[in-house]
Amino acid sequence: MKRQTDITNESYLQTVWRRFKHHHLGVASLILLTVICLAAVLAPLIAPHDPDAIVGPFSEAPSLRFWLGTDQIGRDMLSRLLYATRISLLVGLMATAISTAVGVVLGLLAGYFGGWLDMLIMRFTDMVMSFPYILLVLVAAAIFEPGLWSIILILGFVDWPGIARLVRGNVLSLRETNFVKGDIVAGMPLRHILFSEILPNTVAPILVYATSVMALSMLDEASLSFLGMGVQPPTASLGNMLNSAQSLTVLTRQPWLWIPPGLLIVILVVAINFVGDALRDAVDPTATLRR
Repeated sequence: MKRQTDITNESYLQTVWRRFKHHHLGVASLILLTVICLAAVLAPLIAPHDPDAIVGPFSEAPSLRFWLGTDQIGRDMLSRLLYATRISLLVGLMATAISTAVGVVLGLLAGYFGGWLDMLIMRFTDMVMSFPYILLVLVAAAIFEPGLWSIILILGFVDWPGIARLVRGNVLSLRETNFVKGDIVAGMPLRHILFSEILPNTVAPILVYATSVMALSMLDEASLSFLGMGVQPPTASLGNMLNSAQSLTVLTRQPWLWIPPGLLIVILVVAINFVGDALRDAVDPTATLRR
């Protein structure tokens, strides 16, 4: 009885956290992501060497001095990996923030006002989604000068259609609810209705979808940098660190040059997706998990 009372009195965030904790892979992934993010943020303090400085012999195997060895020109791989993780996380977070902001605004406008504005926004959304995604990214990357902020802006302004459609669908149902109709009758300002009533009730699915966008953005950045169209050397990114793996000699005889960045990309993407799955289950209002 006491346990049931505690569940009844808990807040929404407490309910979400309680459900999230029962997704063991999600919790483990969240812990792992926290450790990786801390290592990336603290890279200037914990990196043993300057990531761009030549500090050892060329292509030296891992040793006590260089834990992950050195690259083809003698730079410390561990230091470069830490700084490369910062770049990947920055691209993922910023691109997701931009695409989420654009998608939320367009979805709110289309879903709430409907009519010709809804048709115009949705037809433009369909047009963007009709292009092959990777081709659209590659063309945009080829047009603009390669670089960190170019990649962030390209990915941010390409990934928004999915979020816009998600928000529009939620707004179409929410605008018919009694509390929204009551605000309209009471003459509440439009900004209050959109951002204080409707938006908070669609934040949960937006957050879940944003995790997949973040993972996709990090993969796209790595792909573009691997092709030489993303973050440019000497700045380290996980993608351009893998660029050296195009050589058969590196693939077969110098695995320390490509296994760490490749493995880290896999870990980051899988962990983010597990957190997204756990978050989806935690915010699902139809969930019946009660422990």
